[in-house]
Amino acid sequence: MNTGRRKNRRPGGDPIVRDDFFVPDLCRVRAVFILLITSELLLLLLAILKAGDRWLDWNYFGLLSLFTQWTVLTSAALICPLRHRLQHLGVTSTCIIIVGIVLLDVLAFSLVAHWVLSNESSPLGWQTIGKNLLLALIITLMVLRYFYLQNQWQQQRQTEMQARLTALQARIHPHFLFNSMNTIASLIASRPEQAEEAVLDLSELFRASLRTQDRLISLQEELDLCRRYLMIEGLRLGPRLVVDWQVDPTLDSQAIPPLTVQPLVENAIYHGIQPRAGGGTVRIEGYRKSNFVYLLVQNPRPAAGQSDHQGNRMALDNIQARLRALFGEVAVLKHSHHDDVYTVTVRLPWQTLTRLSDQTPKPQP
Repeated sequence: MNTGRRKNRRPGGDPIVRDDFFVPDLCRVRAVFILLITSELLLLLLAILKAGDRWLDWNYFGLLSLFTQWTVLTSAALICPLRHRLQHLGVTSTCIIIVGIVLLDVLAFSLVAHWVLSNESSPLGWQTIGKNLLLALIITLMVLRYFYLQNQWQQQRQTEMQARLTALQARIHPHFLFNSMNTIASLIASRPEQAEEAVLDLSELFRASLRTQDRLISLQEELDLCRRYLMIEGLRLGPRLVVDWQVDPTLDSQAIPPLTVQPLVENAIYHGIQPRAGGGTVRIEGYRKSNFVYLLVQNPRPAAGQSDHQGNRMALDNIQARLRALFGEVAVLKHSHHDDVYTVTVRLPWQTLTRLSDQTPKPQP
């Protein structure tokens, strides 16, 4: 098995299970419900096979369902508190313990069923009990095998997603560096002192932006990157660039992928401000509505064809891919034109780095 992040305790003091453990959390209703539905489908198949000329043997199906449901529920209840201890064992040892628990549970219910349904003079049906144990052994091993393969697939998917995220961030860096160096180059001849200050700002900016090991950072950190970038661009554009900040300060801890807002601000300047002789205003807005956070970057509507520039599409596609990889379908990126204003809107689920501390490492300074 792959080694994953391991933590000893949750904030409330309860032990937690590392994220690469293949046994699902049977304390959750959803996991137990799936087990019950799966077992019922198997029982339905057995009842159809036993029915002979009829469609279904309802008596057999009812008794077997009652027996199986009690077995599944009690086995899940026994395995649930042991899960955090089983994680420290190997796959083979974990499977042996779980199979042992299930077989003992099936044996106990088989004896109880014989005592309830049979006469006192009836001999103990060891053959029937043996069949029950054999069937339980086969089904349990099949389920454990499924859990293991599912876990391996999820681990592989997470690894591929992390590699994809790193590659996407790496594609943004050269684009950003190219534009920033052009800005500094334009200042060297006319304003060398300010160019030197811009180089220092750029070094601080890249020190933060090149931390590709961070899948998520706070919105405050992301907006700090934007401010540094805008300071550099302000040296080049002067009064042609006006920035209007309208971000709710309560969103500072919102989790966001690095280099999400900054490329949008960069595109707003290069496609909405720079081509205009009189410049214009870049408006950066952020607010929370219900369980979502909305981030908007607005600029004067670009000239015809500018909004479809290849660099603009690349930045939007990269950002959208990273948002979907980290947050799923609930994360949305869209752009629109209205009253000569071009707007890019990012919708994120309301999640702070504190709430995500069990899943994503908190960025280190």
